[in-house]
Amino acid sequence: MVYSQVWGTGAQEALLLHCSLASSDAWRGLAAHLADGLTMTGFDFLGHGQSADWDGSGDYHSLCTQDAEAFLERPMHLIGHSFGATVALRLALEHPTMVRSLTLIEPVFFAAAKGSEAYVEHMSEMGPFVEAMQREAYETAARLFTDEWGTGGDWAMLPAAMRAYMTARIRLVLAVEPAIYGDSAGMAAAGRLETVGCPVLLIEGSKSPSIVSVIHAALAARLPDALRVSIKGASHMAPITHSAQVAEAISGFLEL
Repeated sequence: MVYSQVWGTGAQEALLLHCSLASSDAWRGLAAHLADGLTMTGFDFLGHGQSADWDGSGDYHSLCTQDAEAFLERPMHLIGHSFGATVALRLALEHPTMVRSLTLIEPVFFAAAKGSEAYVEHMSEMGPFVEAMQREAYETAARLFTDEWGTGGDWAMLPAAMRAYMTARIRLVLAVEPAIYGDSAGMAAAGRLETVGCPVLLIEGSKSPSIVSVIHAALAARLPDALRVSIKGASHMAPITHSAQVAEAISGFLEL
């Protein structure tokens, strides 16, 4: 079962794809700002929110992509954040006629940054998280992960239910590694990104991890029609912490 919800009454349609450890509810703030210009559908990825749990079988990124494909009944805009942005990019590559535009908010497509100093630094910074996962210290791993890729708030100050939710799903972060590190879907293959025919908006926070900017630069260099925007004062969770500014960038991009 795939849970979904709809916001807005605009004439143009958009599909919203959330980040890891969240759910479609993460889009509520942003959707409120775009409600007049867009009709937006958000759904919960496998193992998240109110969708079915993942049983551990199959390629997780491919399964999430397949769930997203079911919503592409006609051409629409795609707006993805973090892990969700990597799924959005894959959809644009595999279903080009169904995607009117791409808004990628900090896609964690680390494969695009391989060979860079930022990639080496990133792998080093993720070392404690990997070590915690290896010894099955899942709450510690969730804390370390959100320290780097969360809102910037103190883990201990988050509601207990939120901490428990993220801890219970932290293993899904490892499930996406073949796609975002190993490029199992071949998105960065020679000549492939160059085939994206729709306009692309790349949004990043000015305070985000340095590898984000490197990923965006690598993508922008290969995508035929890409625009980069930085949200001042924001970090990785900009759609939540700076929803008005992100919405303004999207609205301008789509000419709503």
